[in-house]
Amino acid sequence: MLLTRAEAGRQSSQARAFGEALERSRTVLKVGDKAPKISLSGDDGKLHDVTSDGRSIVVYFYPKDDTPGCTVEAKDFSTDDVRARLARAGATVFGISKDSVQSHGKFVAKHALRVRLLSDPELTVHTAFGAYGEKTMYGRKVMGTIRSTFVIRDGRVTHAYPSVRVPGHVEAVLTALESGDDAATKPAKKPAVKREAPKALAAKAAKKAPAKKPAAKKP
Repeated sequence: MLLTRAEAGRQSSQARAFGEALERSRTVLKVGDKAPKISLSGDDGKLHDVTSDGRSIVVYFYPKDDTPGCTVEAKDFSTDDVRARLARAGATVFGISKDSVQSHGKFVAKHALRVRLLSDPELTVHTAFGAYGEKTMYGRKVMGTIRSTFVIRDGRVTHAYPSVRVPGHVEAVLTALESGDDAATKPAKKPAVKREAPKALAAKAAKKAPAKKPAAKKP
């Protein structure tokens, strides 16, 4: 059924209004924020209630199964070396996209992936983390998944990567985990106190000192 020009225009306006409203409501999680609840089905067909009590959870959001960048990222998380380093750091990785469980299963099988993939078709978890919103693709602004990663421990975000570039990203996450540098609990640095040179201090003191009154002449 073909839409009239008026109907097509109305639907386009509604879609645009929805996108603008979603963008206004988008809030990206920051270090120290409480992590939203994650309860999603995985590529193994099981429901996963992800908790981070006493361990680190790495949650990475990606746009689509079996696309070039998403495949590289998933394979990077699946190597023997990376899995061994994650185990030593006591961390577990979950990849999340809006793809179906069936799509995840095919993606895992095709590339022999060793990372658990969760399905979020309603974008509920994406939105809660701020991983869905306006982005630029091929010079055009579109609404979609924003590639991002969050490390969670004891219910709090300890590291946040809100806009990820795939090359080198997994190594950066591993380095953060292995350093034990918990950005959520790291105290803020105090601003450095600028010390002035002795000559400058002496000049200031001279300016502030009250001028001496000339001695009264004797009659």
